[in-house]
Amino acid sequence: MSTTIKEVARKAGVSIATVSRALNNVGSVDDDTRLLVQKTARDLHYVPSALGRNLSRRKTEAIGLVLPDLFGEFFSEVIRGTDQAAQQHHYHLLVSSSHNSRDEIEAALRAMRGRVDGLIIMSPHIDARTLHENLPSGLPTVLLNCAVREGDFDSVNIDNFGGARAMTQHLLGHGHRRIAFIGGAPQNLDASERLRGFRQACAEASLAPGDVLEVTGDFSEASGYGAVRTLLEGTQAPTAVFAANDSMAIGALSALRESGLRVPGDVGLAGFDDIPIAGYLTPALTSVRVHISELGTLAMLRVLRAIRERGLHTWGHEIIRADLSIRASCGCPHGGSADNGGPAPRSIAD
Repeated sequence: MSTTIKEVARKAGVSIATVSRALNNVGSVDDDTRLLVQKTARDLHYVPSALGRNLSRRKTEAIGLVLPDLFGEFFSEVIRGTDQAAQQHHYHLLVSSSHNSRDEIEAALRAMRGRVDGLIIMSPHIDARTLHENLPSGLPTVLLNCAVREGDFDSVNIDNFGGARAMTQHLLGHGHRRIAFIGGAPQNLDASERLRGFRQACAEASLAPGDVLEVTGDFSEASGYGAVRTLLEGTQAPTAVFAANDSMAIGALSALRESGLRVPGDVGLAGFDDIPIAGYLTPALTSVRVHISELGTLAMLRVLRAIRERGLHTWGHEIIRADLSIRASCGCPHGGSADNGGPAPRSIAD
């Protein structure tokens, strides 16, 4: 059992408050008493509680990160970016997963109460009411790719619409006129915005309704594989497949190959997120580039700034530009980056 401050006080023959003042070098304690307390603490191998010290200062030196899932390269990159930024500023990162359930996101938020100085949340099930009911008033909070825009919260969002529209236009530029889109879950903000960008580009190109194919996935490799199997059961296969994330694109690539179709010879393929493995596939995957770790870093820097400026902080919403990372899977002979022609990264003040 660890030695308690009460035992140090009893052994030294002083009050608990005197022990606290002596060990923290605060308050009025004479030199003899200070030395006695310090020697007693050493003899008893007393280690002050970091949690106790932080609570007394109303500071935990920890930032909470709540994600819908912890599996996959996207979330590992978000964690990497937030953790690196936290360490650079001498904070610890506490990570929790809500698994896309409203009950679990509420439980995760309640579990963070009193344990963190600030919070970063990514969840398709979050809303202002849930935040206000489950978080202490004034807790610095940054929402990452969430639909909530009202309330005292910072937010950082990817330009999902612009990125998906630009990628669809790129595929159209290759001459594709029968394009399939593998979407994510309907209630997911990223998924709905990427689908909206795809539809917008198809409408602008005046594609016939029968040539615009949509299949719903869930952002997993298995759902991308299954979506392509479903598409190939149709009367006419697509000439290009655009998956709403790279994991589904990887599953799609497997299904296309299994069916004897060449990528990009028979079917062009593109994904979204540009996860690290995308450039090492064969063929290398064309994708909408999101600097995922930098997204996590930006969210962390925002919450740390809100902590420093507590009471004076101005909440804002930031949209991060998404560009194209062009590789062989879409049919381009050389890899590279393409400007999507959309707006540069920008901050939108409330």
